[in-house]
Amino acid sequence: MPRLPRALRLSFAGSALVLLLGCSTSSHVMIGKVRPAISPESVRIYLQPPPQYEEIAALDATSQGSFAITGQQNMDKAISRLKEEAAKLGANGVLLQGVQDQQTGSVGTGVGSSSYGPGSSTGVGVGGSFAISNKAAKGIAIYVPQEPQS
Repeated sequence: MPRLPRALRLSFAGSALVLLLGCSTSSHVMIGKVRPAISPESVRIYLQPPPQYEEIAALDATSQGSFAITGQQNMDKAISRLKEEAAKLGANGVLLQGVQDQQTGSVGTGVGSSSYGPGSSTGVGVGGSFAISNKAAKGIAIYVPQEPQS
C-alpha cells in the first residue's frame, strides 16, 4: 500500500485535531425566557437555591478539549463554560446540580520481542495505558432579581 505524502498526512492529522477541539463543550435546553446577554464575569454560581429566582435553561458543560491537566483546572474550565453559556442567555446565576469525572479516551502503547531457534522459541512483551478524563458539570441557568440598594 503506498504511503501518503508527509504534508497530506499532517493535513489529515491537523483536521482531526480541529474537529476534536471544535466539538461543542457546552449546551442548553430552554425552560424559560431568554434575557439580553451579559458578561460571564457577572454570573454567580449557587450551591443552594436563592430565595427568589427564575429558571431560564438546563445547562451542560465539560472541560473536554481544554489543555487543563489537574482536576482543579478541569473543574475551573467546566464551571467557566457553564457561566459562559448562562451569560449568553442573560442568566446572572447558575444553580449547580452536579459535577462528575468523565472518561473521554485512553492512550496506550506496547512493545514485544521474540526469538526462535531450531528447537525453541521465546517471546516477551510489555504495555501500558492511561485514561484521558475531564469534568462534566450540570446546572440550571437562573435569573436572580437584584435587591434594591438602600
